Amino acid sequence: MRPTRGWVLYDDDCGFCSRWVRFWAATLRRRGFEVAPLQESWVRDRIRHGHLLDDLRLLHDDGQLTEGADVYRYLMRRIWWAYPAYWLSTLPFLRDVFDATYRSFATNRYRVSRSCGLKSTQP
Repeated sequence: MRPTRGWVLYDDDCGFCSRWVRFWAATLRRRGFEVAPLQESWVRDRIRHGHLLDDLRLLHDDGQLTEGADVYRYLMRRIWWAYPAYWLSTLPFLRDVFDATYRSFATNRYRVSRSCGLKSTQP
């Protein structure tokens, strides 16, 4: 079994987020990343952040934290077939577009989830 390189932390109250992470969980695990909701107590204990639910986060095994659009870049860089998307997201103009798109979606994710009828997968 591969050692855990980190945890992808997501908002389990968001219907889109909880479905997205579960869809990609196997791909992430094959690369050494586990997934966990930001709402779990161990996450709140490890990450002392006033706006914990504002962004997707990646908690690295060494305690380092990556947040927001940079989580996508970090993960895409480590998945061979997603590497071209990573590369494009680092180009000067496209980086700004990628970051703005991420921020817009993150800000409106509950509205998007409701509009699409995506309820949280929590019991």
